[in-house]
Amino acid sequence: MSTTTEAAKSAAATPVRCQRIGCDAMFTDDNNPEGSCQYHPSAPLFHDGMKEWSCCKQRSHDFSLFLAIPGCTTGKHTTEKPVTKAVSANRPKATPVQSSQQTVGADACARCRQGFFCSDHGSQPKVQKPAATNDTNKEPVEKSSVPPPKKKVDINEPRTCRNKGCGKSYKEKDNHDSACDYHPGPAVFHDRMRGWKCCNIHVKEFDEFVEIPPCTKGWHNADAV
Repeated sequence: MSTTTEAAKSAAATPVRCQRIGCDAMFTDDNNPEGSCQYHPSAPLFHDGMKEWSCCKQRSHDFSLFLAIPGCTTGKHTTEKPVTKAVSANRPKATPVQSSQQTVGADACARCRQGFFCSDHGSQPKVQKPAATNDTNKEPVEKSSVPPPKKKVDINEPRTCRNKGCGKSYKEKDNHDSACDYHPGPAVFHDRMRGWKCCNIHVKEFDEFVEIPPCTKGWHNADAV
């Protein structure tokens, strides 16, 4: 008998966690006076991003601040879980209250949903499923900035320079940094005037436009755009 009594006393002296919503305190049977527990007796209300305790009408947009709102009722600590469900303002019909004899899953547990410790389901956070990946959301693979190698050119092969204002035929063996006379800037056509932006010369007639002398020297280029 003495062994059984000592075991009972030891169990009574072991701290356990209060299951009331808003309390979450540790207590023992020997230290559980009336008024030591401060909790919310009613379910929370969620509507349009607002969280509200239906029992005391305290509310907050931030979930962390909402959980920090102190309980509005006092009493004794208990290990019995309250049977409450979160109320949605979008549903006018009252939701049925589950019997305390039924097994409540973690998804339907009032304490688990609100982030409190739950003796039935533990304090481990839910394992979130990885978001489904979509090929369209993948970042494009960065292409190499190294330009492709130029094709081999026969230095004795005649080529035509495509620089603006040049158009001459040349061989690569004779090409150098002042072999080409050309216009680097774009041609401008505006209000019946024609000219080159690079040298700021404009004429009315097209024949005069063609005869405007190039203003820059450089290499011949058969691949210019």
